[in-house]
Amino acid sequence: MSAAALRTPLRAHFAALPPVWRRALAAALDAPGAGALADFIDARVAAGHAVFPARPLAALHDAAPQDVRVVILGQDPYHGPGQAHGYAFSVPAGVRPPPSLGNIFTELARDCGGPRRRSGCLLGWSAQGVLLLNTVLTVEQGQPGSHARRGWEAISDAVIDALAAGPAPRVFLLWGGHAQAKAARIRAQQARAAVPGLLLAANHPSPLSARRPPVPFLGCGHFSAANRFLQEQGLVPIDWLRE
Repeated sequence: MSAAALRTPLRAHFAALPPVWRRALAAALDAPGAGALADFIDARVAAGHAVFPARPLAALHDAAPQDVRVVILGQDPYHGPGQAHGYAFSVPAGVRPPPSLGNIFTELARDCGGPRRRSGCLLGWSAQGVLLLNTVLTVEQGQPGSHARRGWEAISDAVIDALAAGPAPRVFLLWGGHAQAKAARIRAQQARAAVPGLLLAANHPSPLSARRPPVPFLGCGHFSAANRFLQEQGLVPIDWLRE
């Protein structure tokens, strides 16, 4: 799957969501903030700015809410050309894994054993019910965080709410401060639903934070912990080594 810049108006991406997600996110997508977000992004594209990825909601097309077993929550997409393709932390096949993804593979090999992954494309995880979600779903080339606080957070919050509210047990892996800020929201939804859930938090896998306290990403053991929880709930574990 290629990674190109956004060309299609954002409202068209909202309208093209699978019906089950469109229903789950209806309040957020129909709110004035979503319209303001679409106007902002479309204006940036029209002004000649490169906005990534071309399909901001791609991850929601791969798994219906009832099929999601694990949510990996990150910050915003990669901001280099050819990197972001709509799945948090993933890059298209053939693209060199960025340093954050390299640290993910280092921890995966330490935690689960087996050969170190080579491909940075994580669609093998997505196909197993791992939702690769960022809190902000677009970014401008070379400008990390450029679309934060523009309206995406309300939409990603709605995704989180729909999943944390059950009815199935789910694992939430919160990597980095932006993701960890959602912890209270997730716990509140899980408590209301009275559904078993696992929430694990660690620093972002970026080289700037992967080894730093309070919870270094390297050594966090999230992959094996997620699988233990799934098995305890009678669910099939994730094959994290699947390319």
